Amino acid sequence: MNRSLLRVHDVRLIVAAVGISALGDFIVWVALTLQLQETTDSGIAVAALMICLWTPVVVLAGWSGLLVDRLESRRVLIWASLAQAAIAAGLAFALDSVAAILVLAALLGTFNAISQPAEFALVPVIGGDEDSERLTQLNGYVESARYGGMIAGPVIGGALSAAGGVDVAMLINAATFLVVAVAGALLRVRRPPPTHHQDVEPPRQRDGVVTLMRDATLRIVIGAVFVSLLFMSASITAEVFFLREDLEVGGALYGVIFAMWTAGMVFGALFVARRVALAGLATATLVAVAVQGAGLGLPTAWLAVGFAGAAWFVGGIGHGTKNTLARTLIQRRVPDRLHGRAFAAYNGIRNSAELVALAAGGVMVAAIGGRETLALAGALSMLAGLCGLAVLTWTRRSGAAGPAELPQESA
Repeated sequence: MNRSLLRVHDVRLIVAAVGISALGDFIVWVALTLQLQETTDSGIAVAALMICLWTPVVVLAGWSGLLVDRLESRRVLIWASLAQAAIAAGLAFALDSVAAILVLAALLGTFNAISQPAEFALVPVIGGDEDSERLTQLNGYVESARYGGMIAGPVIGGALSAAGGVDVAMLINAATFLVVAVAGALLRVRRPPPTHHQDVEPPRQRDGVVTLMRDATLRIVIGAVFVSLLFMSASITAEVFFLREDLEVGGALYGVIFAMWTAGMVFGALFVARRVALAGLATATLVAVAVQGAGLGLPTAWLAVGFAGAAWFVGGIGHGTKNTLARTLIQRRVPDRLHGRAFAAYNGIRNSAELVALAAGGVMVAAIGGRETLALAGALSMLAGLCGLAVLTWTRRSGAAGPAELPQESA
């Protein structure tokens, strides 16, 4: 079988695995949230669930990234997925205990912290390091599959919860992890760990953060992404108040407007990101950050439902383009032997911003209102992108940002 056919086979498998994994993640998230809300009527219990699911990605970023880089990445993905399948199945029989739910959710988050960098590290091997356009295109497929899972997961999880089938939702989630494990087993690509002589220095858990921050271009882009997420994620709490109270939309239209953002994300990931030249990855990522913020905040300036839908579609384009290009930028500028640690660090940085922002969003809505919170979140996110562009331009003129592409080191 020739190399191009091998790539098509592996591309289909990794894209399907990411989509199915996201589907399962959102099924369990929605179903468990509704379960805890109904059985405890406690905001603290629901908040504890979010902390258990997301905090391991932040806390274990260094360790999980090092694990992915020291072992064969495909095997890491398989075993992490099998562990998640067992944990998800266990949740189906632990729904009567809040403590058991939280412990098992923390374990799910732990293995999620391992499986995500393993998937990220496999993508450039499948895409082919020598073809950056193909790599960006593959990242677009991966991101779009993830968005598809994000759309379908809440619908399925909510429907099962309404029908009283939370245990069934957990078993379906377990099945999605088994499917991911099977997809990993069928992958023909391999990403073996580096041999001893290829390690320039002893591997450390902090290598991911150090590598990202040492590269001037990555430091600027990731800094802008982090700051924008601090404000973007605060909007999650505000959006429902803005749409229902300021735009006065009903339930059906509420869902349509939300869907416009996700549709824009898919469009940006599939059609916009792939048109960006390698030399323009960093600049385009920062432009996308600014567009994402503008799209989020502009509907607060003109209260019209149609305008809100159009603006959020454009904002979604920026969001999907940013996510895709940021992945490609890290994969191109970081040596392959560090991909696991680099992406685990990047994921940890993003999740830490979102955890802080979610907490701050509720406080801001209570203090200044949904519309004002959304306007502020959009404006400051846009400002983060524009400031990043200004800093990147200045560093390139001074020669501090480095070349558009760094040479890839062999694994």
